[in-house]
Amino acid sequence: MIALRTERLTLRPLVETDAEAYAAMRYHPEVAKWLSPADDEPLRAARASIGRFAASWQERRYAPWGVFRQGTLIGHGGLNFVPEFGETEVLWALHPDAWGHGYATEVARVALAYGFDDLGLERIFAITLPDNTASQAVMKRLGLTYRRRVTYKGFTDIVWFDTNREIWKAGAMPNSSVAS
Repeated sequence: MIALRTERLTLRPLVETDAEAYAAMRYHPEVAKWLSPADDEPLRAARASIGRFAASWQERRYAPWGVFRQGTLIGHGGLNFVPEFGETEVLWALHPDAWGHGYATEVARVALAYGFDDLGLERIFAITLPDNTASQAVMKRLGLTYRRRVTYKGFTDIVWFDTNREIWKAGAMPNSSVAS
């Protein structure tokens, strides 16, 4: 399992002792409205997610990290393999107190670099609800390009952005506008 640091954040795999803080962040109403609903009560669902992330670290050498600012869990972010699409997504979710500080972009940029440079992935995507303009703004800042709409986990209208290793390495910022 890989832990990384940015100038402001520590990214490390979540562990069992993070479960309460993770549940408080992940199932906060302002965060949960953008994500798939819990299959269980929040603490059990958080523990199950932490277990799935640990298994992915073992199997694929990547999963979402816990995002920590000065030792406090403020979110999760990183790479996640999505079997329904057979591809890897870059994702982030932050507690509302951490919104608007550039942390999502910071985490996602590190995750993309890890995916392309260290893991050799060819393409990475990001998805969100059409109304989540804040996440779409992060996607555009990262240089991801809007491609299509998809159905995922009960959501019938999800916007899909992606980029590939060649574009990422070139540092290109393609046109990434979304049609409403």
